[in-house]
Amino acid sequence: MRIGLSTSVIQRGQTGVAQYVFALTRSLLEYVGEHQFTLFVLEEDSPLFNFAKAAMQLVVVPETFRPPVKNILWHQRWLPPLVRDHRLDVLHVPSYRRLLWARPCAMVATIHDLAPFHVRGKYDWARMFYGRVVARRLAQRQDEIIAISRNTACDLETHFRISPKRLTIIPNGLNHERFIPGCPVETRHAVAKRYGLRQPFFLYVARLEHPGKNHLRLLDAFNQFKAESALPWQLVLAGSDWHGAEVIHNAVRQSPFSKDILSLGFVLEEDLPVLYSAADVFVYPSLYEGFGLPPLEAMACGCPVLCSGNGALGEVVGDAALTTDPEDTANIKMQLARLATDAGLRKSLHAAGLKQAQRFHWQRTAEATMKVYARARANDY
Repeated sequence: MRIGLSTSVIQRGQTGVAQYVFALTRSLLEYVGEHQFTLFVLEEDSPLFNFAKAAMQLVVVPETFRPPVKNILWHQRWLPPLVRDHRLDVLHVPSYRRLLWARPCAMVATIHDLAPFHVRGKYDWARMFYGRVVARRLAQRQDEIIAISRNTACDLETHFRISPKRLTIIPNGLNHERFIPGCPVETRHAVAKRYGLRQPFFLYVARLEHPGKNHLRLLDAFNQFKAESALPWQLVLAGSDWHGAEVIHNAVRQSPFSKDILSLGFVLEEDLPVLYSAADVFVYPSLYEGFGLPPLEAMACGCPVLCSGNGALGEVVGDAALTTDPEDTANIKMQLARLATDAGLRKSLHAAGLKQAQRFHWQRTAEATMKVYARARANDY
């Protein structure tokens, strides 16, 4: 098969969708030779795909098409002719934001979540309209749709009226060569040297997005925890600025415990395992997720996890994490205190998390995705 993959939704590699695209592309390298792959890549993102350029064809998209509206127009107007020119059998678009109306070949989509139906004010009105109305019509024109969780598949049936016959649930995977427990002494030394972290700390890895990632309630819970316990724990926020980031930064500045709250900005994927391994507890109180890779990555590195049970998170972490209602600040505070003072609980979550993480592999994701490509192509004729 000649397979195309649109990659322009990766936001310079700083989003969860980007990690999906990178990991899937790496795993699909195993199928090069038997199949041909073409990646459509924005010009300044090309270096991010150096790992694939020797085996896969990279078609460079001019930077002028990076802004969201222009990128949508590029997908609708310029991508279909390119697909025909490259004689592709299947085109995979890994986000509902860029799905094509035209059908130049068999069409496969990955839809990660339908958060606009669950989180009020997650985006501005235009993005909310696009996600709730336009994307629904586009999704109905795809031959096959990959949902990354049962939760997202149910949402697609409910909100987009997608037939189960066109839906395949393929969970995200994990890179088990990269995300492994690090030596406690070495990782502690590394984060002390790089970030000045010398106290026990809670870690939250997520883009600074308000209200979707729920930073404000976490900050409020942390303030209460500090005021009541006087323990030396710190809170570390790792993630790039996104919509509403200034609201979060302002809340940090106003915290009476601001000296114990660190914002690291975007952390490179290769640096994350050290941070996960050094953290005492990983927290993930997001209001809604279609999957939730960071909690799994933390588990694979041996870090105890406290996360929201909303969306697909409960499905992904199973019984291996402590869960909380993300809208209940008092409960978040209680769970922070519980984890900070109960070493036995942290130890049990460490063991359970390692076991849970072993259920997810990118090779399995790629294998299942290839089967979807073959089915889409067969049904297109």
